[in-house]
Amino acid sequence: MRGARPSVTVVIPVRDDAVLLRRCLEALVRQTWVPDEVIVVDDGSRDGSAAVAAEHGATVVWGPARGIASAAASGYDMASGEVIARLDADSMPPDDWLERLLPALAGDRSVGAVTGDAWFLDPSGKVRRRAAAAYLGAYRAVLLPTLGHTPLFGSNMAMWRDVWSGVSDEVHRDDDLLHDDMDLSFHIGRTHRILRVRGAAVGISPRPLSVDGARLLRLRRGFHTVLVHWPQDFPPRRWMARARSLRGRSRSALRPA
Repeated sequence: MRGARPSVTVVIPVRDDAVLLRRCLEALVRQTWVPDEVIVVDDGSRDGSAAVAAEHGATVVWGPARGIASAAASGYDMASGEVIARLDADSMPPDDWLERLLPALAGDRSVGAVTGDAWFLDPSGKVRRRAAAAYLGAYRAVLLPTLGHTPLFGSNMAMWRDVWSGVSDEVHRDDDLLHDDMDLSFHIGRTHRILRVRGAAVGISPRPLSVDGARLLRLRRGFHTVLVHWPQDFPPRRWMARARSLRGRSRSALRPA
């Protein structure tokens, strides 16, 4: 049952990122809204990622080493919390991250998932807010008309576990070329509202912009993720189907029990 203060599982997929995973898990310990469970999905790491997770009291799930989409889905499947929150291993949430992110979800039953913003951290500890704003701004500018709603950002998001259960058989969990958060946005957004919580930002690594070839790969992944959902989710068709679904949900919510 969805309560005013739902139980929370935080899922973190990881592969060979022990140093940044340690930083992330240490930040979760300091949360003002303490998560009830932390699941780290080790997707074939060759470093000490699993040992770091166990050292910090997280439940370690051994992923099938098929990429982040499969790893994240494995963690969501194992989650016991009413709400599943998601971070990446390079995420650094401030102490009030969950306190800021989750009320928007718990306070409105029509909302199926919420997502936050980010800033880039460089090795010296400086933040690059403008670069992150431009990065996420471009991501949203492309996907808003494609999806017809706010996209999820995998480094900072949360959803109801029953919402995940409703789409878990539909997501493309075994396609390593997909952006898993974009894929999840397609499926959840068909029948539920997704909200952006502007005050709930996390620090992330600037690797998406700084590693050679990373931007080109992300672009390729983006096109692939969109195209695998066509023709069913071709934008005009998707907008109309989504509008009908949300109207139906609204009418059902107004009917007396």
